[in-house]
Amino acid sequence: MNLTLHAVRVGVSRGWTEFRLSLRSPEDLTFYLVWGLGVLVYVYLNRNTELEGTTLTFPVLALPGLLAAMVIFGAVVGPAFALVIEREDGTLLRAKAAPRGTIGYVTGQVVLQSLGVLPMLLILLVPSFFLFEDLMHRGATGWLALAGFLLLGLVAGIPLGMVIGSLARKPSHVSTWGLFPVLGMAAISGIFTPLSALWGWVQGIAQVLPMYWLGVGMRWAFLPDEAAVLEVGGRWRVVEALVVLGAWAAVGLLVAPVVLRRMARRESGSLVEARREERMQRIG
Repeated sequence: MNLTLHAVRVGVSRGWTEFRLSLRSPEDLTFYLVWGLGVLVYVYLNRNTELEGTTLTFPVLALPGLLAAMVIFGAVVGPAFALVIEREDGTLLRAKAAPRGTIGYVTGQVVLQSLGVLPMLLILLVPSFFLFEDLMHRGATGWLALAGFLLLGLVAGIPLGMVIGSLARKPSHVSTWGLFPVLGMAAISGIFTPLSALWGWVQGIAQVLPMYWLGVGMRWAFLPDEAAVLEVGGRWRVVEALVVLGAWAAVGLLVAPVVLRRMARRESGSLVEARREERMQRIG
């Protein structure tokens, strides 16, 4: 137990340190600014658009879903890429050699990826409250719900990202198995168009996926009751959202450690060296 607690503390410290370093990285800062400001500009250019059948403007309706998409995207793609790259450069092998090293590694990734969502949220949310009116209709309750759903969305997404990263052999595989499916998930999860306006079979697929339900929770936190008319069934399904996201989180937390342990057992110095040589050949 003491070794496990020590590994968790080391992981938390590692995740916090890597997050602080990312805030000083020009590449990471550029990523945060380009994507965050890009979404903000897109929403602002459509600020006067009202959705048919409501008095709500596009920014008020779109921001909750966009936030949900960004959270799931970061929670899935971030850990997947990190795991592939750190397996390739030997970081995971070094973690495996330490007592309870895999636990510490996973803890560090959870902390890093969770904190990594915050800069994008701040870039998008803070200016929005000055640019657009009536964003948070539920007041303090909405803010608490926002925090709770964000946490649940991260817990549901990060294990999925780790499973994808465990199965992928190189970064290009993450794009195939992680990036493109997440973008497809965003296209059918009611982020840009109300799900009720899509085909029935698309609605069925979307309602199995975590992004849609995180969007439901976020919209409930942000929007007034009249906006429920745009939801499937014409009502808020907050309980269902909690159940589905909780199920994704529970299954992910059960499956991800098993997959990671099996992957870590196969790691060796010779495999790391072979992957390093393969990467040098790709670069060359």
